[in-house]
Order: sequence, then structure tokens, then C-alpha cells
Amino acid sequence: MKTIVRERYGSAEVLELKDIPVPHVGAGEVLVRVAAAGLGRGVWHLMRGRPYLARLAYGIRKPKNAQLGLELAGTVARVGEGVVGFAPGDRVFGFARGAFAEYAAARADKLAHLPEGIPFEVAAAVPDSGVTALQALRDHGRVRPGERVLVLGASGGVGTFAVPLAKHFGATVTGAASAAKLDLVRELGADDVRDYAETDLGGPYDLVLAVGGSLPLGQLRRLLAERGTLVIVGGESRTMMRRLLGAALKAPFVRRRRIVTLVASENRRDLATLLGLLSAGALRPTLDSVRPITRLPEAMRDLEAGRVCGKVILEVAPPSAAAPHSHSPAHTAPRTAPADPSAGP
Repeated sequence: MKTIVRERYGSAEVLELKDIPVPHVGAGEVLVRVAAAGLGRGVWHLMRGRPYLARLAYGIRKPKNAQLGLELAGTVARVGEGVVGFAPGDRVFGFARGAFAEYAAARADKLAHLPEGIPFEVAAAVPDSGVTALQALRDHGRVRPGERVLVLGASGGVGTFAVPLAKHFGATVTGAASAAKLDLVRELGADDVRDYAETDLGGPYDLVLAVGGSLPLGQLRRLLAERGTLVIVGGESRTMMRRLLGAALKAPFVRRRRIVTLVASENRRDLATLLGLLSAGALRPTLDSVRPITRLPEAMRDLEAGRVCGKVILEVAPPSAAAPHSHSPAHTAPRTAPADPSAGP
């Protein structure tokens, strides 16, 4: 099968299209014929090997696993021993390592069934960013109806899910992004929008979700109401790493304000929750573009430069393998926005 690999850490130039064997399916696993895969900031981290601390898990000098990709949508090709509820031909979406390939092995408990009415390219945008936004708001931010929420990085992968999800939970939402992307943030349902170039981000807020920008931890804390919560997602830059370290050190001593760092949990339950909202029309993923997998290096450069709004989707299988485009519950992001490094994951 064909797959995208990187055998060393670096920029988009390290990416290569190679032929490798189809992966073996072990007990509790499902082999998926990939139709579409999502590209988010998490994949950029793995390509670059940043933050460097993560290399302790993924390989210090070079990647232990050369393949890339974290989320997919496609059809079941084979099921492993002990797998129930899935059969060859089923449409599925969810999490899988090595998703930028014609086939990927995924744990069955990290996949969910996909109805016929939702295109593969729409579903592929949901797992990583959607689950992260859901857990940040519901589980860690504990958002309640009537609360005020600030989403920093509202035009990025996580942010474009966080804004409509916070509205779904009944919050009053302010979205922060670059000036060129504020119209998109309004379309997502934000009650107010703020330009990163402005010094006034409003507030105080009951919940601040920091998935982009470069504000230091102290300034983020000052945006909080007396008993507010700060949830920090991601951390590739020095500023973000200082945030994460500062949050870990200060959290035990902050009594009235909560500081939380988020590492999302990949699970079928949250995929099902998001699928329900998607099917009901309460959630529409924002698709920056749909590109053939061979254009991954170009897409990665756009992501790194901040030229991406929402998610880039990589089409792996031929178009005939995807669902019709006549019903596409997704936003199409503007393609004229200039670079915005603050867009977030």
C-alpha cells in the first residue's frame, strides 16, 4: 500500500510517499481502508518532533514509527480477533496511527460507525479536534449555561469546534483570531469577536480556552473571573511550553481560579456524542480544503504558516469511495486569509 512517511524529524521536506506492507490486524483491532484523513496541529508536532520532551515517547533521534496521521474515515476491510460490532464494508471514523495511508489499523474502541448521509471528508475532520474541544469545554472547563467563554485560536482546528460547542452548552462566546478570519468566527456562532492585534480581549470570563496565540500565563489568568477556569491545549512554542510548565507549578496554589492542561482521551463515546450533534445539524466542521494525499507537504506548509482555517482533509481513496457531496454538513473556510500563526491546533 502507499503511505506518507518521515524517517527523520524536520519540515515538510522530510515527507515521502512510499510503498509498504498492509498493516497486520491484531486482537481488538480493525483494518480500515482509508477514504479521508484529517490534518491537524498534532500531526505537525509529530513531523517536527516538538515539543522536544515528546521525543522521549516517539523517538529521541528519529521517529520510532515513520508513518503519520491521527484521524480517519473509511470502510472496514478486516476485523481482528475479539472484535464485535464491526464487519467488512462498514463505514467508520475515528482515531488511528498512520492514517495517511491506503490502509490503517485502529483499535476498535477508538472507532464509531458513520451513517451514509455524512461524507468521509467531513467525518475525518472530527476525531482529533472535535474530541479535544468537547473534553476541554465539558470535562475540564465544566462550562454551564449563561457562562462567558473566551476561545483563543477560534479559527483553528480545535477552535472551530469549540465555538459552536460552547454555544450548544448555552455559553456566551467570544472568539479571538486574526482580523482576516473574524468573519469565519462570527459564522461559527460567536457572540463577540476579538482581533489578536487588539490589547483588549474583554472579560472577565468564566472559562478561557487557550488553543492559540502567545499570551503569557499571567495575562491569561487576568482574563478570568474570580472563580474562572483556564484550559490550555497544545504547546509547540517556547511561550506555550512556559504556559504549560507554569500551569503545572501554580495549579496547586491557585484556590479560586483553576488552571488545567489538557491531553485529550481518544474514545468511542465522545465520537458518538459529536456524531449526534453533526447528524442533528448542531455542529458543522470547518473544512479549509480537501486535497489529494500527495499534496500533504504543501498542506503542512500552509498549516505551519498559519494559512489554514479549520481542518485540511487529505483524500486517500478514489472519489468513488467517498459519500456524495450533495449533503455536506460542513463550513467551507475562506481561502483568502493571510498567514495567521495564532490560529492554533
